[in-house]
Amino acid sequence: MNKRFYVENKTVLDRRTGLMWSLDASLTEFPVTWVEAFDFVQNMNLDLYENHGNWRLPNRRELLSLISHDRINPALPVHHPFENVFHGYYWSAGTCARLPQQAWYIHFGGAKVYRGIKQASYMVWPVRSVGRQLVNVFSTGQHKCFDDQGNVISFNENPLQYAAVQAGIAWPNPRFDVNGDTVTDHLSGLTWAKNASFSQVFITWKDAGHMVEQMNIKKVFGFDDWRIPHILELESLIDLEMHSPALQKDHPFDNIQDFYWSGTTSIYETRYAWALYMQDGALGVGFKANPEFFLWPVRGRANMVF
Repeated sequence: MNKRFYVENKTVLDRRTGLMWSLDASLTEFPVTWVEAFDFVQNMNLDLYENHGNWRLPNRRELLSLISHDRINPALPVHHPFENVFHGYYWSAGTCARLPQQAWYIHFGGAKVYRGIKQASYMVWPVRSVGRQLVNVFSTGQHKCFDDQGNVISFNENPLQYAAVQAGIAWPNPRFDVNGDTVTDHLSGLTWAKNASFSQVFITWKDAGHMVEQMNIKKVFGFDDWRIPHILELESLIDLEMHSPALQKDHPFDNIQDFYWSGTTSIYETRYAWALYMQDGALGVGFKANPEFFLWPVRGRANMVF
């Protein structure tokens, strides 16, 4: 019995986040465009699918909350109950800030998070919030709504998109607290090096590991528990309202770089590790032996759910 997921008829409640998903992960049967995805979910609401009229297209962090980086094909937690999971891309309701004619999607075969033109066709996995309580997923930072051409639209032109971009736990204000050479993020509870170019140059994944080992031996900034961040810890920094970098506008960090190693190995190919692409906030992979990413060390225990 899976304690995380509770199945009732054709729905699945994720007890970890408080979100309810359709049991069938391929309700559309085939890929559809971004606009068609919203239309499909709206029809679900008109038909009161499983007696609920508040289904919506999930935002990026809600969709990402289902991902397990320990599994592939599908990249879902072990013993998950879902049916007909497509080992490909699923739409989110979120728009790319730099390229608003594109929307975010997630690959459920291997967990890649990327963006694509809204006229392309991907799958739809509807979600709904249960009750009025906040779910254990933070908001994405995005507040605007867009059409498929990248134009800003009013909230009432696409209420389902508005519901998605507003969903999640609100960020604390202020979010960041600077303490000398470190910054505590009150959203995640993690502490980061203020210098986001700590490695100074592109380094290999192995060298990144050696660097944090030396940091701990020397108790850099007074701490000995530095590490390469998990890919979801890196993702927690992203503000989807922003780009170049995709960080909160008034963030306090110095020397932001475009690419960062995570400590998370790719299960698809263990010679690769997950990486954050800071320009837009995409999640991809890099070949561990290549010096092509930076190290941004982190410490502390996250109050996020992985």
